[in-house]
This record gives sequence, C-alpha cells and structure tokens, in this order.
Amino acid sequence: MTRALTALFAIGSGVAVGNLYYAQPLLETIARELRSGAAMTGLLITATQIGYAVGILLIVPLGDFRERRILIPFMMLLSAAALVLCGAAPNIMTLGLGCAAVGVTTVAGQLLTPLAGDLAEPHMRGRVVGIVVSGLITGILVARIFSGLVAAAGGWRTVFFTGAGLVLVLAALLFRSIPRLGPKVTGSPYRAALRSVFSLVAHNRTLRVTMLFGAAGFGLFTTFWTALTFLLSAPPYRYSTGIIGLFGIAGVAGALAAQGAGRLHDHGWELPALGLAWLLVLGSWLITGFGAHQVVVLLLGIVVFDVGIQSQNILNQSRIFELSQAARSRLNTAYITGNFVGGAIGSAAATALWAAGGWTAVSLLGVAFSIACLVLWLVTRRGALIPRPISDEEWRAGQVYRPPAGH
Repeated sequence: MTRALTALFAIGSGVAVGNLYYAQPLLETIARELRSGAAMTGLLITATQIGYAVGILLIVPLGDFRERRILIPFMMLLSAAALVLCGAAPNIMTLGLGCAAVGVTTVAGQLLTPLAGDLAEPHMRGRVVGIVVSGLITGILVARIFSGLVAAAGGWRTVFFTGAGLVLVLAALLFRSIPRLGPKVTGSPYRAALRSVFSLVAHNRTLRVTMLFGAAGFGLFTTFWTALTFLLSAPPYRYSTGIIGLFGIAGVAGALAAQGAGRLHDHGWELPALGLAWLLVLGSWLITGFGAHQVVVLLLGIVVFDVGIQSQNILNQSRIFELSQAARSRLNTAYITGNFVGGAIGSAAATALWAAGGWTAVSLLGVAFSIACLVLWLVTRRGALIPRPISDEEWRAGQVYRPPAGH
C-alpha cells in the first residue's frame, strides 16, 4: 500500500461518497426549473439515502467474495451512468429514480476502506485506514461546496455531468492500480454472505459496542451540520447558502487533522485515544453552545468537533478490521449501516430540537450524548473494546464466532 495508492484510495472514496450530496444545495434551483413543489424536491435526498442504505447492505458484503479490482470500477461505472441520468432528467420523477440509483451504486468508498485494510501492513493499517476514511469524510463536506460553485458557473445539470466524468476517470485509475487479489472467501452463496453480516452483529460484542459508538458519532455529525445550517441562516448571521457552504472548509480541516488517530491505533494507544476523541466532542459542544453567536468561536468549535468525531470513526473502523481479515467488507457493512441509522435519527432530531429550542436545545443533546459515550467508553475499555480476532478458518468454515466470557 504505497503512498500514491493510499492517496488514490482516499480521493476515490471522497469522490464516490460525494455523489450522494450534490443535490442538497441545488434543491431550490431544481424545484424552480422542473416546476416541482418543495416537498417533492426534498424527497430527492430521501431517495438518495434510501438507495445508499440498500447498496451498503446488498453490495458491500460482496467485497469479501468477489475480485475487487473488477467490482469497485464496475460499481463506479454504474454510478457514473446514474449521475448522467440525473443530469439529463426531464422531470422530477426521472431525477428521483436517478438519485435512488446513485445511492445504490455509489458504494465504492465503503469497498475501498476494507480493501485498504487488507493491503496495508499490520503496523501501518491504522494510518492507512485513517487517510482513506478522512478522504471519505472530506468528500462529504467538499461535495456541497463543489456543487454550489459548479452550479453557479454552469447550472445544476453540469454538477451531475461533471461528477460522472470524475467518477469515470477514477474508475479507470483504480482498475489499473488495484492489485489482483482474488476473492477472500469462496464457495459461499450470496444469501449466506448476507446472513453472516447479521451473525457478526449477533455474536460479536466488540462489533456491537463499536457500532454504538459509530452510530452515536455519525448521529451527532448530522445533528451538528443540519442545525448549523439553521443557525447560520438566522439572525445575527443571515448568511447566504454559498457562505454557509464555505463553513465546510473548517470541517475539512478537522477531518484532515483527525488522520493522526490512525497512527495512535498503530502504536497501541487506541483505547485512550478513543476517550480523548469523545472529550474533544464534548468540548466542541460546550464551545459552540456558549459561542454560537461569535463566528471565530464557532469556527474553532467546528474544527474541534470534526477532529473528535472523525478520530473516533477512524479508531472504530481500525478496531473492527482487526476482528477478521476475511470478513472486513461484511464488518464494514454492519458498521456503516449502524452509522446510517444514527445519521437518520440525528437529522430528524436536529430539525425537531431547533424548532423546540434553537441551538441551545441542539447543544444540550450533543452534550448529553457525548457524556453517555464517555461513560460507555469507561465501562467497555477493559472488556468489549478489546477485540479477539476471528480466525479466517472459522469464517471459511461458516462457523459462528462466540466470544468467551470477559471479552
């Protein structure tokens, strides 16, 4: 796993996941051009997210059973076709179908992350996974900025066509660069592969606890960024959509700074680093809670928040990849599905709490969940958070892993 290949994986992951977020800043423009109501246009985001959940659940597990040098570029080709459909859509219904197809097919980032874990040397796995995951999160934040700037220059359809071009270029580069490894597990039917994801969750306590941390972290991530849009649109800021999008740069800085968490994992400091990450998240809610109307303090809080959230995310994925080399794609499926559930709840909570009590209510939720995660860390750091690797032989034989008492 060379530096160049690590960087390519990070960029590929970021561009892939960014496809999900192109439409968010464009809803008003799309509604006006396609003569659609706000409620119907808003369903484009819902269609994309539902499609993404389906893609994670049904396609990502195949990373353990298929040649990924073929699977990943193939999914990117399908994603590019779906983006072209979105850009050429004559009406809102066709655009909705295109957005759902983008969601289902744009899972390359979640296939690249476990592949990076497979290719990295054990003593560098945390650092490599950290870089790739940081690229993925950066793609989420940058996509909104990219979408707004390209739409301002060439219209909303150009955003999707440009995105399709980027995906095609990266598909070609990844096809040339990914080594031919062959399937990690052979002879397992597709249904059995999907069932094994649920067996993992049911019988591995380390995975379940890690999924709780991941769901809480991504839930707070969507809560924070959803409510931040409301905050910056209201007095005293009253910022335009373009300026609000630029606040994502502070989030990108935080995500890039969080790469160091992977190195801490490699040096054996993963458990104290996880506690520190949640202390940073708690501190960020206190900073933004008291300094919500001071832009410099707010920017500081955004950076601290993203360092904490993305650090714990990197540590979580590095931990679950230690459970089994043969099952990393399925482990990632379980983890990201949990994140998706947490993110959906977080978005809904942000909207409801903003209506009920504004930024103060949102901050109180953030403080409460951060403290709860710190308590969970204290309770599990000497037990459930210490993974016992599942042997490749157990997975290939289809056996269910049951951790012994105390692990």
